[in-house]
Amino acid sequence: MGKYFGTDGFRGEAGVTITAEHAFRCGRVLGWYFGVNMGKKCRAVIGKDTRLSSYMLEYALAAGITASGGDAYILHVTTTPSVSYVTRCDGFDCGAMISASHNGYRDNGIKLFNSQGEKLTGGVISLIERYLDGDKSPFGGDIPFASGREVGKTVDYVSGRNRYIGHLVSLSTCSYKGLKIGLDGANGSAFRIARSVFDALGAKTFLIGGDPDGTNVNGGVGSTHIEALLKLVSEESLDIGFAFDGDADRCIVVLPDGRIATGDEILYICANFLRSRGELTGDRVVCTEMSNGGLISSLKARGIECRVCGVGDSNVWKEMNASGAALGGERSGHIVFSKYETTGDGLVTAIMLMEALCAKKCGADELLKGYVPLPQLNCSVPVSDKAAAVRDLDGLITSLRESGLRMIVRPSGTENVIRLMAEGGSMEDCARALRLLDEKIRANDSRF
Repeated sequence: MGKYFGTDGFRGEAGVTITAEHAFRCGRVLGWYFGVNMGKKCRAVIGKDTRLSSYMLEYALAAGITASGGDAYILHVTTTPSVSYVTRCDGFDCGAMISASHNGYRDNGIKLFNSQGEKLTGGVISLIERYLDGDKSPFGGDIPFASGREVGKTVDYVSGRNRYIGHLVSLSTCSYKGLKIGLDGANGSAFRIARSVFDALGAKTFLIGGDPDGTNVNGGVGSTHIEALLKLVSEESLDIGFAFDGDADRCIVVLPDGRIATGDEILYICANFLRSRGELTGDRVVCTEMSNGGLISSLKARGIECRVCGVGDSNVWKEMNASGAALGGERSGHIVFSKYETTGDGLVTAIMLMEALCAKKCGADELLKGYVPLPQLNCSVPVSDKAAAVRDLDGLITSLRESGLRMIVRPSGTENVIRLMAEGGSMEDCARALRLLDEKIRANDSRF
Protein backbone atom coordinates (compact mmCIF):
# COMPACT_ATOMS: atom_id res chain seq x y z
CA MET A 1 0.00 0.00 0.00
CA GLY A 2 1.14 3.54 -0.75
CA LYS A 3 0.86 6.68 1.34
CA TYR A 4 -2.55 7.60 -0.10
CA PHE A 5 -3.79 4.57 -2.04
CA GLY A 6 -4.62 1.46 -0.02
CA THR A 7 -6.10 -1.90 -0.97
CA ASP A 8 -9.15 -0.25 -2.52
CA GLY A 9 -8.12 3.20 -3.69
CA PHE A 10 -7.54 6.53 -1.94
CA ARG A 11 -9.89 6.79 1.04
CA GLY A 12 -10.35 8.97 4.11
CA GLU A 13 -12.43 11.67 5.75
CA ALA A 14 -13.79 13.96 3.03
CA GLY A 15 -12.49 17.51 3.26
CA VAL A 16 -9.78 16.44 5.72
CA THR A 17 -7.84 13.37 4.58
CA ILE A 18 -9.10 13.49 1.02
CA THR A 19 -9.92 16.94 -0.36
CA ALA A 20 -11.01 18.61 -3.59
CA GLU A 21 -7.34 19.55 -4.09
CA HIS A 22 -6.36 15.88 -3.92
CA ALA A 23 -9.03 15.00 -6.47
CA PHE A 24 -7.94 17.83 -8.78
CA ARG A 25 -4.33 16.67 -8.62
CA CYS A 26 -5.35 13.06 -9.34
CA GLY A 27 -7.23 14.32 -12.39
CA ARG A 28 -4.24 16.36 -13.52
CA VAL A 29 -2.03 13.24 -13.58
CA LEU A 30 -4.68 11.05 -15.23
CA GLY A 31 -5.39 13.61 -17.96
CA TRP A 32 -1.67 14.03 -18.64
CA TYR A 33 -0.57 10.38 -18.35
CA PHE A 34 -3.29 8.94 -20.59
CA GLY A 35 -3.26 11.98 -22.89
CA VAL A 36 -0.28 14.20 -23.69
CA ASN A 37 2.13 11.56 -22.36
CA MET A 38 0.79 9.10 -24.94
CA GLY A 39 0.38 11.63 -27.75
CA LYS A 40 -3.41 11.72 -27.70
CA LYS A 41 -6.41 13.13 -25.81
CA CYS A 42 -7.32 11.25 -22.66
CA ARG A 43 -10.88 9.90 -22.37
CA ALA A 44 -11.86 9.18 -18.77
CA VAL A 45 -15.19 8.10 -17.30
CA ILE A 46 -16.29 9.09 -13.78
CA GLY A 47 -19.00 7.71 -11.50
CA LYS A 48 -19.97 8.55 -7.92
CA ASP A 49 -22.06 7.28 -5.04
CA THR A 50 -24.64 9.23 -3.04
CA ARG A 51 -22.39 10.86 -0.41
CA LEU A 52 -22.71 14.62 -0.01
CA SER A 53 -18.98 15.02 -0.67
CA SER A 54 -19.10 12.99 -3.89
CA TYR A 55 -20.18 16.06 -5.87
CA MET A 56 -17.16 18.02 -4.64
CA LEU A 57 -14.69 15.27 -5.52
CA GLU A 58 -16.37 14.38 -8.82
CA TYR A 59 -16.13 17.89 -10.24
CA ALA A 60 -12.65 18.50 -8.84
CA LEU A 61 -11.46 15.29 -10.50
CA ALA A 62 -13.14 16.25 -13.79
CA ALA A 63 -11.58 19.73 -13.57
CA GLY A 64 -8.13 18.18 -13.19
CA ILE A 65 -8.64 15.90 -16.18
CA THR A 66 -9.94 18.67 -18.44
CA ALA A 67 -7.23 21.10 -17.27
CA SER A 68 -4.68 18.58 -18.52
CA GLY A 69 -6.46 18.34 -21.86
CA GLY A 70 -8.55 15.22 -21.29
CA ASP A 71 -12.28 14.69 -21.70
CA ALA A 72 -14.27 13.56 -18.65
CA TYR A 73 -17.46 11.55 -19.22
CA ILE A 74 -19.82 11.75 -16.24
CA LEU A 75 -21.99 8.77 -15.28
CA HIS A 76 -23.45 10.54 -12.21
CA VAL A 77 -24.70 8.26 -9.38
CA THR A 78 -23.79 4.72 -10.34
CA THR A 79 -21.98 1.65 -9.03
CA THR A 80 -18.26 0.95 -8.92
CA PRO A 81 -18.57 -2.14 -11.17
CA SER A 82 -20.53 -0.11 -13.73
CA VAL A 83 -17.53 2.24 -14.03
CA SER A 84 -15.29 -0.79 -14.58
CA TYR A 85 -17.72 -2.16 -17.19
CA VAL A 86 -18.12 1.11 -19.09
CA THR A 87 -14.37 1.81 -19.04
CA ARG A 88 -13.66 -1.60 -20.56
CA CYS A 89 -16.52 -1.85 -23.02
CA ASP A 90 -16.68 1.73 -24.29
CA GLY A 91 -12.98 2.14 -24.98
CA PHE A 92 -12.01 4.61 -22.25
CA ASP A 93 -8.40 5.09 -21.22
CA CYS A 94 -9.24 5.03 -17.54
CA GLY A 95 -12.14 5.19 -15.12
CA ALA A 96 -12.69 6.67 -11.67
CA MET A 97 -15.28 6.00 -8.99
CA ILE A 98 -15.92 8.48 -6.17
CA SER A 99 -16.89 6.34 -3.19
CA ALA A 100 -15.79 5.11 0.22
CA SER A 101 -17.63 1.82 -0.30
CA HIS A 102 -18.95 0.50 3.04
CA ASN A 103 -17.63 3.41 5.14
CA GLY A 104 -19.90 6.05 6.68
CA TYR A 105 -20.86 9.21 4.81
CA ARG A 106 -18.11 11.39 6.33
CA ASP A 107 -15.52 9.34 4.43
CA ASN A 108 -15.04 9.28 0.69
CA GLY A 109 -12.53 7.95 -1.78
CA ILE A 110 -11.30 7.59 -5.33
CA LYS A 111 -11.01 4.20 -7.03
CA LEU A 112 -9.18 4.11 -10.36
CA PHE A 113 -9.42 1.66 -13.26
CA ASN A 114 -7.28 0.96 -16.30
CA SER A 115 -8.66 0.51 -19.82
CA GLN A 116 -9.49 -3.14 -19.06
CA GLY A 117 -11.66 -2.18 -16.09
CA GLU A 118 -9.07 -3.49 -13.63
CA LYS A 119 -7.99 -1.64 -10.48
CA LEU A 120 -5.18 0.71 -11.43
CA THR A 121 -1.88 -0.21 -9.78
CA GLY A 122 1.88 0.26 -10.12
CA GLY A 123 3.48 3.12 -12.01
CA VAL A 124 0.47 5.39 -12.50
CA ILE A 125 -0.49 5.22 -8.82
CA SER A 126 3.13 5.99 -7.89
CA LEU A 127 3.09 9.06 -10.16
CA ILE A 128 -0.16 10.27 -8.60
CA GLU A 129 1.18 9.81 -5.08
CA ARG A 130 4.35 11.74 -5.90
CA TYR A 131 2.34 14.58 -7.47
CA LEU A 132 0.06 14.70 -4.43
CA ASP A 133 3.17 15.25 -2.34
CA GLY A 134 4.35 18.07 -4.61
CA ASP A 135 7.06 16.06 -6.39
CA LYS A 136 6.95 17.30 -9.99
CA SER A 137 10.26 15.79 -11.10
CA PRO A 138 8.68 12.86 -13.00
CA PHE A 139 6.93 15.41 -15.22
CA GLY A 140 9.93 17.66 -15.82
CA GLY A 141 8.24 20.41 -13.84
CA ASP A 142 4.58 21.06 -13.27
CA ILE A 143 2.11 19.34 -15.59
CA PRO A 144 1.28 21.93 -18.28
CA PHE A 145 -2.23 23.34 -18.37
CA ALA A 146 -4.08 22.83 -21.64
CA SER A 147 -5.11 25.98 -23.49
CA GLY A 148 -7.11 26.97 -26.55
CA ARG A 149 -8.57 24.04 -28.43
CA GLU A 150 -6.58 21.61 -26.27
CA VAL A 151 -8.70 22.22 -23.15
CA GLY A 152 -10.82 19.19 -22.34
CA LYS A 153 -14.58 19.00 -21.88
CA THR A 154 -17.07 17.17 -19.68
CA VAL A 155 -19.74 15.01 -21.27
CA ASP A 156 -22.98 13.79 -19.70
CA TYR A 157 -22.71 10.02 -20.14
CA VAL A 158 -25.81 8.64 -18.45
CA SER A 159 -26.21 6.45 -21.56
CA GLY A 160 -23.23 4.43 -20.33
CA ARG A 161 -24.98 3.69 -17.05
CA ASN A 162 -28.13 2.66 -18.91
CA ARG A 163 -26.10 0.32 -21.10
CA TYR A 164 -24.71 -1.30 -17.96
CA ILE A 165 -28.26 -1.88 -16.68
CA GLY A 166 -29.10 -3.54 -19.99
CA HIS A 167 -26.02 -5.72 -19.60
CA LEU A 168 -27.21 -6.88 -16.17
CA VAL A 169 -30.68 -7.76 -17.45
CA SER A 170 -29.13 -9.72 -20.32
CA LEU A 171 -27.28 -12.03 -17.92
CA SER A 172 -30.49 -13.74 -16.83
CA THR A 173 -31.62 -16.82 -18.74
CA CYS A 174 -35.04 -17.05 -17.11
CA SER A 175 -37.88 -15.01 -15.66
CA TYR A 176 -38.06 -14.39 -11.92
CA LYS A 177 -41.83 -14.03 -12.04
CA GLY A 178 -43.48 -15.31 -8.87
CA LEU A 179 -40.38 -14.77 -6.74
CA LYS A 180 -40.29 -12.18 -3.95
CA ILE A 181 -36.90 -10.53 -3.56
CA GLY A 182 -35.66 -8.15 -0.87
CA LEU A 183 -33.17 -5.49 -1.89
CA ASP A 184 -31.13 -3.30 0.46
CA GLY A 185 -29.58 -0.46 -1.53
CA ALA A 186 -27.62 0.91 1.48
CA ASN A 187 -28.88 4.40 0.50
CA GLY A 188 -26.03 4.21 -1.97
CA SER A 189 -25.19 3.53 -5.60
CA ALA A 190 -27.59 0.62 -6.11
CA PHE A 191 -30.71 2.30 -4.74
CA ARG A 192 -32.29 2.70 -8.20
CA ILE A 193 -30.33 0.28 -10.38
CA ALA A 194 -31.02 -2.85 -8.32
CA ARG A 195 -34.77 -2.41 -8.32
CA SER A 196 -34.95 -1.54 -12.02
CA VAL A 197 -32.99 -4.70 -12.91
CA PHE A 198 -35.02 -7.13 -10.81
CA ASP A 199 -38.32 -5.50 -11.75
CA ALA A 200 -37.36 -5.93 -15.40
CA LEU A 201 -36.65 -9.62 -14.75
CA GLY A 202 -40.16 -10.16 -13.38
CA ALA A 203 -39.56 -10.39 -9.64
CA LYS A 204 -41.70 -8.72 -7.02
CA THR A 205 -39.19 -6.48 -5.27
CA PHE A 206 -39.15 -5.03 -1.77
CA LEU A 207 -36.66 -2.19 -1.32
CA ILE A 208 -35.05 -0.71 1.77
CA GLY A 209 -32.07 1.63 1.86
CA GLY A 210 -33.49 3.42 -1.16
CA ASP A 211 -33.83 6.98 0.10
CA PRO A 212 -30.38 8.61 0.05
CA ASP A 213 -29.99 12.13 1.43
CA GLY A 214 -26.21 12.46 1.16
CA THR A 215 -25.59 11.63 4.81
CA ASN A 216 -27.26 8.25 5.32
CA VAL A 217 -25.24 5.93 3.03
CA ASN A 218 -24.61 2.67 4.93
CA GLY A 219 -26.48 4.18 7.88
CA GLY A 220 -28.10 1.18 9.57
CA VAL A 221 -28.62 -0.50 6.19
CA GLY A 222 -26.54 -2.28 3.57
CA SER A 223 -24.17 -5.25 3.61
CA THR A 224 -22.51 -4.18 6.87
CA HIS A 225 -25.86 -3.73 8.68
CA ILE A 226 -27.67 -6.88 7.63
CA GLU A 227 -30.24 -6.71 10.44
CA ALA A 228 -32.51 -4.46 8.38
CA LEU A 229 -32.71 -6.97 5.53
CA LEU A 230 -33.15 -9.89 7.95
CA LYS A 231 -36.23 -8.14 9.30
CA LEU A 232 -37.60 -7.44 5.83
CA VAL A 233 -37.14 -11.04 4.61
CA SER A 234 -38.85 -12.38 7.73
CA GLU A 235 -41.77 -9.93 7.81
CA GLU A 236 -42.57 -10.23 4.09
CA SER A 237 -41.82 -13.99 3.81
CA LEU A 238 -39.42 -13.34 0.93
CA ASP A 239 -37.68 -15.98 -1.16
CA ILE A 240 -34.30 -14.28 -0.77
CA GLY A 241 -32.75 -10.92 0.10
CA PHE A 242 -29.70 -9.10 -1.25
CA ALA A 243 -27.82 -6.37 0.62
CA PHE A 244 -25.30 -4.18 -1.19
CA ASP A 245 -22.74 -1.74 0.16
CA GLY A 246 -22.41 1.97 -0.66
CA ASP A 247 -20.94 1.43 -4.14
CA ALA A 248 -22.55 -1.98 -4.81
CA ASP A 249 -19.40 -3.98 -5.43
CA ARG A 250 -20.36 -6.25 -2.52
CA CYS A 251 -23.37 -8.47 -1.90
CA ILE A 252 -24.42 -10.27 1.27
CA VAL A 253 -27.47 -12.55 1.18
CA VAL A 254 -30.29 -13.35 3.58
CA LEU A 255 -31.89 -16.76 3.07
CA PRO A 256 -35.58 -17.42 3.81
CA ASP A 257 -34.71 -19.45 6.91
CA GLY A 258 -32.89 -16.41 8.36
CA ARG A 259 -29.36 -17.56 7.65
CA ILE A 260 -26.85 -15.03 6.33
CA ALA A 261 -24.78 -16.01 3.32
CA THR A 262 -21.45 -14.19 3.27
CA GLY A 263 -19.03 -14.25 0.37
CA ASP A 264 -17.91 -17.74 1.44
CA GLU A 265 -21.38 -19.23 1.17
CA ILE A 266 -21.93 -17.36 -2.11
CA LEU A 267 -18.70 -18.83 -3.52
CA TYR A 268 -19.85 -22.32 -2.51
CA ILE A 269 -23.23 -21.92 -4.21
CA CYS A 270 -21.82 -20.30 -7.35
CA ALA A 271 -18.95 -22.76 -7.69
CA ASN A 272 -21.37 -25.67 -7.73
CA PHE A 273 -23.71 -23.83 -10.09
CA LEU A 274 -20.99 -22.91 -12.59
CA ARG A 275 -19.62 -26.44 -12.46
CA SER A 276 -23.07 -27.83 -13.28
CA ARG A 277 -23.04 -25.62 -16.40
CA GLY A 278 -19.50 -26.66 -17.34
CA GLU A 279 -18.23 -23.12 -16.72
CA LEU A 280 -15.96 -23.65 -13.69
CA THR A 281 -12.61 -23.64 -15.46
CA GLY A 282 -10.24 -26.23 -14.01
CA ASP A 283 -12.72 -26.95 -11.22
CA ARG A 284 -11.09 -24.22 -9.12
CA VAL A 285 -12.04 -21.02 -7.36
CA VAL A 286 -10.04 -18.27 -5.67
CA CYS A 287 -10.69 -17.15 -2.10
CA THR A 288 -8.71 -15.11 0.42
CA GLU A 289 -6.98 -15.89 3.69
CA MET A 290 -10.03 -14.50 5.52
CA SER A 291 -12.33 -17.16 4.03
CA ASN A 292 -13.69 -19.85 6.31
CA GLY A 293 -11.66 -23.06 6.18
CA GLY A 294 -14.97 -24.88 5.84
CA LEU A 295 -15.36 -23.40 2.36
CA ILE A 296 -12.10 -25.00 1.26
CA SER A 297 -12.93 -28.42 2.75
CA SER A 298 -16.56 -28.38 1.58
CA LEU A 299 -15.57 -27.57 -2.01
CA LYS A 300 -12.74 -30.12 -1.88
CA ALA A 301 -15.31 -32.79 -0.98
CA ARG A 302 -17.01 -31.92 -4.28
CA GLY A 303 -13.79 -32.06 -6.27
CA ILE A 304 -13.29 -28.29 -6.44
CA GLU A 305 -9.93 -26.72 -5.57
CA CYS A 306 -9.54 -23.41 -3.71
CA ARG A 307 -6.59 -21.13 -4.44
CA VAL A 308 -5.95 -18.79 -1.49
CA CYS A 309 -4.63 -15.23 -1.93
CA GLY A 310 -4.29 -12.00 0.06
CA VAL A 311 -7.23 -9.76 0.94
CA GLY A 312 -8.57 -7.38 -1.71
CA ASP A 313 -10.59 -8.02 -4.87
CA SER A 314 -7.62 -6.81 -6.95
CA ASN A 315 -5.59 -9.67 -5.41
CA VAL A 316 -8.44 -12.06 -6.14
CA TRP A 317 -8.51 -10.92 -9.77
CA LYS A 318 -4.73 -11.26 -10.07
CA GLU A 319 -4.84 -14.85 -8.80
CA MET A 320 -7.80 -15.65 -11.03
CA ASN A 321 -5.79 -14.50 -14.03
CA ALA A 322 -2.76 -16.52 -12.95
CA SER A 323 -4.72 -19.72 -12.29
CA GLY A 324 -7.35 -19.40 -15.01
CA ALA A 325 -10.17 -19.52 -12.45
CA ALA A 326 -13.62 -18.42 -13.56
CA LEU A 327 -14.78 -17.54 -10.04
CA GLY A 328 -13.22 -15.85 -7.05
CA GLY A 329 -14.16 -13.68 -4.12
CA GLU A 330 -13.91 -12.54 -0.55
CA ARG A 331 -15.88 -13.28 2.59
CA SER A 332 -16.90 -9.59 2.64
CA GLY A 333 -19.06 -10.17 -0.46
CA HIS A 334 -16.75 -9.10 -3.31
CA ILE A 335 -17.38 -11.84 -5.89
CA VAL A 336 -15.77 -11.84 -9.35
CA PHE A 337 -17.10 -13.78 -12.35
CA SER A 338 -14.39 -13.57 -15.01
CA LYS A 339 -16.86 -14.27 -17.82
CA TYR A 340 -18.63 -10.98 -17.12
CA GLU A 341 -16.30 -8.64 -15.23
CA THR A 342 -12.84 -7.78 -13.96
CA THR A 343 -13.86 -6.63 -10.48
CA GLY A 344 -16.43 -7.47 -7.81
CA ASP A 345 -20.05 -6.69 -8.71
CA GLY A 346 -22.83 -7.11 -6.15
CA LEU A 347 -25.58 -7.01 -8.77
CA VAL A 348 -23.98 -9.65 -10.99
CA THR A 349 -23.56 -11.78 -7.86
CA ALA A 350 -27.27 -11.42 -7.03
CA ILE A 351 -28.26 -12.38 -10.58
CA MET A 352 -26.00 -15.45 -10.56
CA LEU A 353 -27.54 -16.57 -7.27
CA MET A 354 -31.01 -16.14 -8.76
CA GLU A 355 -29.92 -18.20 -11.78
CA ALA A 356 -28.71 -20.95 -9.44
CA LEU A 357 -31.98 -20.78 -7.51
CA CYS A 358 -34.08 -21.08 -10.66
CA ALA A 359 -31.91 -23.84 -12.16
CA LYS A 360 -32.08 -26.01 -9.05
CA LYS A 361 -35.83 -25.38 -8.62
CA CYS A 362 -35.42 -25.43 -4.84
CA GLY A 363 -35.52 -23.08 -1.87
CA ALA A 364 -32.55 -20.76 -1.48
CA ASP A 365 -31.53 -22.41 1.79
CA GLU A 366 -31.13 -25.77 0.00
CA LEU A 367 -28.35 -24.37 -2.19
CA LEU A 368 -25.98 -24.64 0.79
CA LYS A 369 -26.41 -28.39 1.19
CA GLY A 370 -22.99 -29.90 1.88
CA TYR A 371 -21.43 -26.68 3.15
CA VAL A 372 -19.93 -27.19 6.62
CA PRO A 373 -18.27 -24.06 8.06
CA LEU A 374 -15.68 -24.12 10.82
CA PRO A 375 -16.19 -22.05 13.98
CA GLN A 376 -14.97 -18.56 13.10
CA LEU A 377 -15.29 -15.08 14.55
CA ASN A 378 -14.21 -11.74 13.10
CA CYS A 379 -14.01 -8.27 14.57
CA SER A 380 -12.42 -4.88 13.94
CA VAL A 381 -10.62 -2.79 16.56
CA PRO A 382 -10.54 1.00 15.92
CA VAL A 383 -7.05 2.46 16.37
CA SER A 384 -5.24 5.74 15.81
CA ASP A 385 -1.92 4.20 14.75
CA LYS A 386 -2.19 0.88 12.91
CA ALA A 387 1.54 0.16 13.03
CA ALA A 388 1.80 0.78 16.78
CA ALA A 389 -1.36 -1.19 17.53
CA VAL A 390 0.01 -4.47 16.13
CA ARG A 391 3.45 -4.09 17.75
CA ASP A 392 4.58 -6.96 20.02
CA LEU A 393 1.66 -9.22 19.10
CA ASP A 394 3.78 -12.06 17.70
CA GLY A 395 4.13 -13.95 20.98
CA LEU A 396 0.38 -13.91 21.69
CA ILE A 397 -0.50 -14.87 18.12
CA THR A 398 1.97 -17.78 18.22
CA SER A 399 0.49 -19.00 21.50
CA LEU A 400 -3.04 -18.88 20.11
CA ARG A 401 -1.98 -20.74 16.98
CA GLU A 402 -0.29 -23.40 19.08
CA SER A 403 -3.63 -23.94 20.81
CA GLY A 404 -5.05 -25.04 17.45
CA LEU A 405 -6.58 -21.81 16.17
CA ARG A 406 -6.00 -20.21 12.79
CA MET A 407 -5.35 -16.53 13.44
CA ILE A 408 -5.32 -13.53 11.10
CA VAL A 409 -4.34 -10.06 12.35
CA ARG A 410 -4.05 -7.36 9.71
CA PRO A 411 -4.33 -3.60 9.45
CA SER A 412 -7.25 -2.57 7.26
CA GLY A 413 -6.37 -1.04 3.91
CA THR A 414 -9.49 1.14 3.94
CA GLU A 415 -10.12 2.20 7.55
CA ASN A 416 -8.19 2.97 10.75
CA VAL A 417 -8.94 -0.42 12.25
CA ILE A 418 -7.18 -3.72 12.85
CA ARG A 419 -9.03 -6.73 11.43
CA LEU A 420 -9.00 -9.86 13.61
CA MET A 421 -10.04 -13.38 12.70
CA ALA A 422 -9.97 -16.54 14.81
CA GLU A 423 -10.98 -19.94 13.42
CA GLY A 424 -11.08 -23.48 14.76
CA GLY A 425 -11.83 -25.19 18.05
CA SER A 426 -15.11 -23.80 19.34
CA MET A 427 -16.84 -20.43 19.19
CA GLU A 428 -15.81 -19.95 22.82
CA ASP A 429 -12.16 -20.53 21.87
CA CYS A 430 -12.45 -18.01 19.05
CA ALA A 431 -14.13 -15.43 21.28
CA ARG A 432 -11.42 -15.80 23.94
CA ALA A 433 -8.68 -15.36 21.32
CA LEU A 434 -10.24 -12.20 19.94
CA ARG A 435 -10.76 -10.80 23.43
CA LEU A 436 -7.06 -11.31 24.30
CA LEU A 437 -5.92 -9.68 21.06
CA ASP A 438 -8.37 -6.80 21.47
CA GLU A 439 -7.01 -6.08 24.96
CA LYS A 440 -3.41 -6.16 23.73
CA ILE A 441 -4.11 -3.88 20.76
CA ARG A 442 -5.96 -1.36 22.91
CA ALA A 443 -3.05 -1.33 25.35
CA ASN A 444 -0.70 -0.51 22.47
CA ASP A 445 -2.80 2.30 20.97
CA SER A 446 -2.80 5.86 22.31
CA ARG A 447 -6.51 6.45 21.70
CA PHE A 448 -7.28 4.12 24.58
